[in-house]
Amino acid sequence: MKALSPLDQIFLWLERRQQPMHVAGLQLFEFPEGAGEHYVSELAQWLRQFKKPAAPFNQRLTRRFGQPFWTEDKQFDLEHHFRHEALPAPGRIRELLTLVSSEHSNLMDRERPMWEYHLIEGFQDRRFAVYCKIHHSMMDGISAMRTGTRALTTNPDEYDLPPVWARHHHKTLSSASLPLPNPLDIASSVAKLTAGLNKQLSTIPTVAREIYKAGERAKTDPDFISVFQAPHTILNDSITGSRRFAAQSFSVARIARIAKAFHATLNDVVLAICGSALRNYLIMLRKLPDKPLIAMVPVSLRKDESAEGNQVAMILANLGTHIADPSDRLQMVKASVRNAKKRFAGMTPEEITNYTALTLAPTGLNLMTGLRPDWLAFNVVISNVPGPRDTLYWNGARLLGMYPVSIALNHVALNITLTSYCDQLEFGLIACRRTMPSMQRMLTYIENGLNELEIAADLHSCTAEESEERLIHI
Repeated sequence: MKALSPLDQIFLWLERRQQPMHVAGLQLFEFPEGAGEHYVSELAQWLRQFKKPAAPFNQRLTRRFGQPFWTEDKQFDLEHHFRHEALPAPGRIRELLTLVSSEHSNLMDRERPMWEYHLIEGFQDRRFAVYCKIHHSMMDGISAMRTGTRALTTNPDEYDLPPVWARHHHKTLSSASLPLPNPLDIASSVAKLTAGLNKQLSTIPTVAREIYKAGERAKTDPDFISVFQAPHTILNDSITGSRRFAAQSFSVARIARIAKAFHATLNDVVLAICGSALRNYLIMLRKLPDKPLIAMVPVSLRKDESAEGNQVAMILANLGTHIADPSDRLQMVKASVRNAKKRFAGMTPEEITNYTALTLAPTGLNLMTGLRPDWLAFNVVISNVPGPRDTLYWNGARLLGMYPVSIALNHVALNITLTSYCDQLEFGLIACRRTMPSMQRMLTYIENGLNELEIAADLHSCTAEESEERLIHI
């Protein structure tokens, strides 16, 4: 058995019917050369033979001494986790995104391993899709990405690759089972607890100093983002359990050219583009606040190749949504991100984690209880998960695109997550259907934000080849 970390447990505590806490990925494949019209049905039949999952896909929740643990599911039923589905005619991207929106709205059974794998056929142009979701208490976005890509290969001629749930991973934090705590082994338990407490207590001086410095800088530094600076918008109203998913691919080269022109990072440009899209979306609804929207941007602290648990911190970024000029908006984004990174530069991962936990504690309390919806540290979550650079295949089928499907939170109704694949940036937007009407228009506004920065940087618009590439993928 393996105990859940405090951070992993948070994703269980946060879960409500209107707030499912699972993450997912949508992968789009093209048929292998020479595949027949029944290729996907035959693939589904082949996948059903993998009835013995590897860790962590064989783990379900249990409780001992009031604490949650992962334990092996001795009654594992593949039929519950593996679903073979077909899109309704005419089998367009619209039907695929509708299916993903519906499936992502559903809670998962905590009495079983909390993951699902959907093989989807009925797609136009000899394509098929895989939608795989897993509870956030099992994996964060980085580890989920690594797990998903390890099931693929760069060799188009390599076959008989097992599905992700049956693939054994060698570099994990601890895939071996841990012994159940023995109440009689007091000395050992106290020693382990003391070691952990000492490590946490050692962060107090640095964390206290940084919190004090943050309070002082917030009074004078316009680039400093405080935890109560975010304005209230429709993004921060209560949400339902119903979701809408939208996805699009954009050329990394286009964004990189803009970054070079403005001496910015690729992430700075992405945040500025998202700020432009949110500004135009809220203008469309006549709901744009006078103050700028604030994004919470997860930053990975992971320094190993592990594929389990959560190792992340968060920074707050000013999206400059109150600024009409795209160049000025990007400069504001750059300054706020640089300020946040500078704050973490001299801290250890433990100090960063504890600093983040303390400064965002009011927001976390509100997410869990809903008692103070006016306590807003951020309006939207924007996350960039690094992905593979090489073209990948699964049993001869080429991966065309991979789109993250993340989590919308109560009072944070929109989550924008990106991942890189080859020469593309894959945007995945998930939102509450009721709180954010016509959310799919955000894709058009993201494109417009990219165009306006190209114009501001005196760059040519995207080539015909890049435009065609986006249409092919999503």
